[in-house]
Amino acid sequence: MSDHTSIEWADATWNPVVGCSVVSPGCTNCYAMRLANRLLDKPGAQYAGTTQRVNGNAVWTGKVALAPDHILTQPMRWKRPRRIFVNSMGDLFHEGVPDAWIDRAFAVMALCPQHTFLVLTKRAARMREYFTANTGEFDTGHACGRIADAIQPMRTDNRAVGPVPHLHGGERWWPLANVWLGVSAEDQQRADERIPDLLATPAVKRFVSCEPLLGPIRFREVLGDDWLASGRSGEARGLDWVIVGGESGPGARPMHPDWVRALRDQCGAAGVPFFFKQWGEWLPWEPEHGPCWVAQNGRSEDHHNLFPVEIDEDPAWDDGLWALDGNTGHAAFQRVGKSRAGRLLDGREWNEVPG
Repeated sequence: MSDHTSIEWADATWNPVVGCSVVSPGCTNCYAMRLANRLLDKPGAQYAGTTQRVNGNAVWTGKVALAPDHILTQPMRWKRPRRIFVNSMGDLFHEGVPDAWIDRAFAVMALCPQHTFLVLTKRAARMREYFTANTGEFDTGHACGRIADAIQPMRTDNRAVGPVPHLHGGERWWPLANVWLGVSAEDQQRADERIPDLLATPAVKRFVSCEPLLGPIRFREVLGDDWLASGRSGEARGLDWVIVGGESGPGARPMHPDWVRALRDQCGAAGVPFFFKQWGEWLPWEPEHGPCWVAQNGRSEDHHNLFPVEIDEDPAWDDGLWALDGNTGHAAFQRVGKSRAGRLLDGREWNEVPG
């Protein structure tokens, strides 16, 4: 948990649970696994047992740990409004997290109308089931009742300030105006699997994080022609935000610029805000004119002086031919690190956020 974060689309992080397990290719080089492994022996031992070393690498064990009360209720003590990324070190809807603890996490969100909470999960099916009792309908009374029960002692013990939703048993007060729900989708398969569950879950805002983006994604294959932003009722079937980013850290995989452009253009055509977070570890270079190649951080050089003779044998370069599928242009990738690669896409930053 941190009151400040380097994550470009959030102001703070908050972890009602820590720990997770690997479920798809996007988890392979998860930064949270590496960080959790470094925190195993820190005071409080919250991360104890959450990771193990496998072939020299930190890997989730599947154990999850619930946050102590002072961490669970921390957002209630932040008075200045923040955009908060929920569970940067785990997944609130992990199969090992009890419903009762999810209730408590959403109770805190309900008691903090000054903040905006962004809940991101790879377990979209469980998120949908939590709010709809697996009926596929927008009937959230059962979840509202549990969350309401969790709110009452917190409201008394922490002397929460500010308006609280009208909480009467099964009366429908969800979706909360300050809670956005999202799913991670690193490729077309994961988009196909997770986005329909997201769209079947009531929320005031729905978003997709395509990070790390590991292949092209075509939203129309999942959503059809109509995937415009949803309304306040949470019943319209659409997306409100798309975040895209490349992978960073050890073992990072390159991201082709045409994959990013395609998502940007799809969002532009649908009127959906597009946020480009980073290229990650690898900087893409593309042919510009004549012998010149241009990099996505704005550099331009003669390729005769740019590329190593044996590009396939140089660990700092990748020729990018693996990405060619008939619709993708040739790009070469130079490993320069997240900071030097930057976050410019075709000469500008893309920082669009839902209103």
